[in-house]
Amino acid sequence: MMTRDLAHQASRVVVKVGSSSISGEREHQVPGLVDALAAWRKAGSDVVLVSSGAIAVGAPFLKLTDRPQDLATQQAAAAVGQNLLMARYHALFEKYSIITGQVLLTVGDLENGTHRTNALRTIERLLGLGIIPIVNENDTVATQEIRFGDNDRLAALVSELVGADLLVLLSDVDALYSHPPTDPRATKIDTGPLGGFTRRGGVGGSDGEQCGNWRRRYQSKCRQVGQSSGNSDPLELYGIFRGNSRGGVRGYLV
Repeated sequence: MMTRDLAHQASRVVVKVGSSSISGEREHQVPGLVDALAAWRKAGSDVVLVSSGAIAVGAPFLKLTDRPQDLATQQAAAAVGQNLLMARYHALFEKYSIITGQVLLTVGDLENGTHRTNALRTIERLLGLGIIPIVNENDTVATQEIRFGDNDRLAALVSELVGADLLVLLSDVDALYSHPPTDPRATKIDTGPLGGFTRRGGVGGSDGEQCGNWRRRYQSKCRQVGQSSGNSDPLELYGIFRGNSRGGVRGYLV
């Protein structure tokens, strides 16, 4: 069994980063994220990035001061922001001579056998060409009823799709908890067994999703391999890449 100390040896890694970790006051963290991913790629690992941020990046260009609440404006912001987000990643990876490719998915794509096969074939070909796929939800066509809801869930599905050895979730929540962090009953969880988190709401987080949920609903086989207090700084990825047992990220074997 791979432990966190050996997680840096993973041959295929999916890393998820949320909007709150790379936009607004934390926008300065994007270069650090790219540096860490590039190091992993240069070491020979396949790397897939699942990145939120399109709506957050696009909203200011629509003269919006807050995140839009209605679906149409969210889709408009995503249409503008996705292009800008990809351009930013492209410019930052370019200094490492690494090319990125955009992959936009919906729930329907992963539930439809033909679409799922095509998505996998595309990602596998990108990885084979040494390109880092950057995956996000296709907000412009998704509806409230069929949305992934958050990219933690999307990342779990992508990890299962591509047969990743390791799923890393960068988060603005400092740890995995038994209950929502604001709940007095909440206790920090350092490690957990496969299938050990099965109750909805049983593992706290800002977005309410958890490993047990994914395994039950999407058959994503998740095993948490390590957690310690920290923050959403993408530089914490270096802790895993170097085999360090500390780091402010959630790591899962899939």
